[in-house]
Amino acid sequence: MSRRWQVDEWLFAAAVGLTLFGVVMVYSASAFVAMEEQHNPAHYLLRQGLWAAIGLSVMIAAMRFDYEHLNDGFIVYGALLFVCALLLAVFAFPRVNGAHRWIRLFGFSVQPSEVAKFALVLFLAHRFGRGGEEGSLKTFVSVLAVTGLLALLIVIEPDLGTASMLVATCWIICFAAGVRLRYLFALLLPAAIGFTLLLLFVPWRMRRLMAFLDPWADPQGAGYQVVQSLIGIGSGGIHGLGFAQGRQKMFFLPLAHSDFIFAIIGEELGLVGALAVLAAFALFGWRGVRAALRAPDRFGMLLGLGIVAQVLTQALFNMSVVLGLVPTKGIPLPFVSYGGSSLVPLLFSVGVLLNISSRARGRADRYGRFGEAWEVASGSLKTQPRIPLRWQIRGS
Repeated sequence: MSRRWQVDEWLFAAAVGLTLFGVVMVYSASAFVAMEEQHNPAHYLLRQGLWAAIGLSVMIAAMRFDYEHLNDGFIVYGALLFVCALLLAVFAFPRVNGAHRWIRLFGFSVQPSEVAKFALVLFLAHRFGRGGEEGSLKTFVSVLAVTGLLALLIVIEPDLGTASMLVATCWIICFAAGVRLRYLFALLLPAAIGFTLLLLFVPWRMRRLMAFLDPWADPQGAGYQVVQSLIGIGSGGIHGLGFAQGRQKMFFLPLAHSDFIFAIIGEELGLVGALAVLAAFALFGWRGVRAALRAPDRFGMLLGLGIVAQVLTQALFNMSVVLGLVPTKGIPLPFVSYGGSSLVPLLFSVGVLLNISSRARGRADRYGRFGEAWEVASGSLKTQPRIPLRWQIRGS
């Protein structure tokens, strides 16, 4: 492999390892349900294996595609319009589990909100990529308008969890880009008010909130999922019951192979397995941020940081739901949960991140983990990527 394609091996290993681990755990978590529904215990294994193969192929293709070609207004705004059209198109299809989140064509299902995640990150990186506009209130308002539109289209599906992830990712990228802190903190109050109103005026969301506060008050109703999840994790102990030996997947825990797969990991592999998954995400985050900060331009830095923020925010939120730390939301665990609509777009974005790492590899290695930021701060980098002050390391 030429030096140009020498991607970050640890980042690559973390993404591939989590994906393959997810395929194995989907089989363990879904075998009983698959036998009952499809008369084939390997049904979900085969489907997830297919999606993983497609996703990894897409990742490798994206890894070899120069990410700088994405920094084009036609591509960025075309992607936004396409995503908005898909988010509107979901209302032409029947509800699934009470929500318009899916487009079903030719036997396949697509969840547009998963595509919207990367489209938003791409837009924000493009908008702030030139530098010099991050302090402008006009720029900040335009960014909020696009983020708000995507979040609104997702909220009315309804899918408050994914909409919250979009807003959180936007906030993180704006912070990394150097948007004035008073703008960012001023955004928190109206966001909190809007979130509260969405909870108070929707009865089933209020029931979920009450179940979060005390799931044992209604263990057979609103608190059922959380209670069963905690029972599974608690029964796993330190070392777990053993792979495929869990009991909660036997029709006790709904969505055991998708949104609550982390509970099955805790039950079968114990605290050791759960911590190993956390370590894999920590490795992904560390190497991803490292690659982003060493990107040769500001667009690559923000695009890389946005992808990492999206993955880690979603992973932490999913684990928090499973542990009963936040109200229940339908957020999958990245790489691991069942579903091609989430896995394939995710692996594409990881491929873009790997391409960024291949462009940055070897740059400023003599300065260690903060080499790129150090070069910018010291003025030795000829083409400065305009990393904001809060990301720079000043020499003595």
